Amino acid sequence: MEQNRRPLAHGFDVEAIRRAAANLDDGAVTAGYQADREAVIAMLNDALATELLCVLRYKRHYYTVGGPNNGALKAEFLEHAGQEQEHADRIAERIVQLNGSPNFNPATLTARSHAEYDDSEDTQAMVRADLIAERVAIESYRQMILAIGDKDPTTRQMLVEILAVEEEHADDLRDFLVP
Repeated sequence: MEQNRRPLAHGFDVEAIRRAAANLDDGAVTAGYQADREAVIAMLNDALATELLCVLRYKRHYYTVGGPNNGALKAEFLEHAGQEQEHADRIAERIVQLNGSPNFNPATLTARSHAEYDDSEDTQAMVRADLIAERVAIESYRQMILAIGDKDPTTRQMLVEILAVEEEHADDLRDFLVP
């Protein structure tokens, strides 16, 4: 064994890890990153567009829903808008960590979003549109998680956490549907 060479720690070649880490240009992306980084960034930029569109839809619904009995629904719309903004922020941060550029271009936002914008005036139509959008997001995140698999555990964990909140949103909205 070489004089200054550390033995394998739990099967890891620490010296090789240190040499690979010396490439500072890649930031958080190390040689061990197994996913197709460009594909993950593209997927995340579509998710970012979806989240941003959801913020806009929820904000519109918050400001336009009326009536004396809609206070709880109005508060729900505002809460969901804030949580969707948090999702967008987390996704944008992850894109940057992967050495990508978050796409906030408003000109292409609706084309890149998985969900649709809604400008309903009817309260129940708003709830249905938001519930459909949440269900679209749930399935989109589920498919992204499957596509990433174990190749990018950090992105996968973020998506799993966002998925849980989207499922909660869908459950909340279902309670506001009038049979």
